[in-house]
Amino acid sequence: MTALVRAEWTKLFTTRVWLGLLLGACLLVTGFAVLFTTFAGNPEAGLPPVGTAAYEQVALATASQVVVLFLILGVIGMTQEYRHRTATPTFLTTPTRGRVVAAKLVGYALAAVPFAVVVLAVNVAVVTVHAGARGAAPTLSGDNLRVLVTSGLALVVYAVIGVGLGALLRSQVGAIVGGLVYLYVVEPIIRSIPVTAPAYKWLPGGGLEALTATLQAENLDLLAPWQGGLLLLGYGLVAALLGTLLAVRRDVV
Repeated sequence: MTALVRAEWTKLFTTRVWLGLLLGACLLVTGFAVLFTTFAGNPEAGLPPVGTAAYEQVALATASQVVVLFLILGVIGMTQEYRHRTATPTFLTTPTRGRVVAAKLVGYALAAVPFAVVVLAVNVAVVTVHAGARGAAPTLSGDNLRVLVTSGLALVVYAVIGVGLGALLRSQVGAIVGGLVYLYVVEPIIRSIPVTAPAYKWLPGGGLEALTATLQAENLDLLAPWQGGLLLLGYGLVAALLGTLLAVRRDVV
C-alpha cells in the first residue's frame, strides 16, 4: 500500500495541475477574505463588524469556501487514469482494484493536508493584515482556532469526496461538471424549498456548514460539528466503495 500511495504522489507532482489548483485556491480565498473584511459592518451587506467574534469566526472560515478546488483535485487524481488511458497498466500492476482506489484515497487525503495548510495560512495572513488595518486583527485561539482546524479538515475531506466521485463516474469532465452543478445548483434549490429544506443538513453542504462557521449556521437546523465532519467523510467513502465495486465489474478501455 505504501508503494501505491507513493506512486500516486509521483503522478500528482509530475504535472502542474496541483500547482494550478493550489494557486487558484489561494487567489480565491484571498478575494473572499478581502471582500468580506471590506464590507464587514456595512448595514446593507448584513455582515458583522470587524472586531466581533462573529466576524472573526466567519472570516477565518473563508478557506472552506474553496472546497470545490479540493474536490476537483480528488476527481482529477482518480479520473486521470481513464482520461490518459493509464488505467489498464495500473490495474495490471495491481490487479486488486480496491487497493488502487484505497491508495488514491489515502494519497490524496495526505497530499491535501499541506495544500490546506497553505490555503489556511493565506486566509489568516489576509484577514490579519486587512482587519488589523481596520483596527482589530483576530486572535488565533479558542473558537477561532477551532474554526481554522475544522476549515482545514473540510478541505481535506472534499479531496477524499473528489476521489470517490471520480471512482464512481470515471469521466473527468462528467465528474467535475456534475460536482459543480450539485454544489451550486442542486443543493441551493433543496435548501431554499421549505418542503426539502429539512433534508439539507444531511447533504454534503449541510455537513460543511455544520463543520465550519457560517453567517447562516445559527438560523439553520444543522448537525454538531463532529457529526458534519463524519457525514462528509462518509459521502466520500460511500462514493469510493461504489466506484470500487463498479471498477471490478467494468472493463477498462
